[in-house]
Amino acid sequence: MTLFPVDGPASRQVRSTLPVSEIDAALTAQFIVAWAGEYGEGDRPQRLGWWRTDLVSEDGGHDLFSRLAPQSWRWAAWQAVREAARRRDATQRAKDHDPDRVRTLYSLGFEVDERLDERLQELKRTGALPYEVLPGLTLCEEGWSRARFFAWVDSHGTVKWKSTPVGCEVEGDAAQMTPGQLVQRCVAGLAGAKDGYPLPHVRRRS
Repeated sequence: MTLFPVDGPASRQVRSTLPVSEIDAALTAQFIVAWAGEYGEGDRPQRLGWWRTDLVSEDGGHDLFSRLAPQSWRWAAWQAVREAARRRDATQRAKDHDPDRVRTLYSLGFEVDERLDERLQELKRTGALPYEVLPGLTLCEEGWSRARFFAWVDSHGTVKWKSTPVGCEVEGDAAQMTPGQLVQRCVAGLAGAKDGYPLPHVRRRS
């Protein structure tokens, strides 16, 4: 019995049928939420403070990565903050009684997650700036504004959700949704955020 899905023809076919526009939209959403969730620098949170990082900022991660990776430091910063958010997401998701059935913004299913990682590497190789190929990131370029961020969240619609021990469970069956629909619902579920990361999630019921 294998512990991981085999990357065979069926798995590759699923990834190849995902529209690039949908993959780019998912990456953009992951980046924006990861950026908004950063703590920032200093004694008080400069953003939402969901993870204790300061990776996408001029005096934080930008200064570090520009010295470590002069050619791709902007992508390195975005990749690092996405990973910080993904790890926090995974830690909370693991507390669920059946975490394999929980779909979140950072855990959309094995094939989709693989395709997102592949697409990120493709974009890095283009040599283009993140804002050029993922224009939605201009939200972050404009600087932090809680009101602006949650207006972006609200633009994804309204969803019904209930509070669970691991976070906000959004109504619906993840098995019946496309990756794009999952992303939209998980982002919309952030509207219920209070003090900490609410882990908006949709359960796979079938």
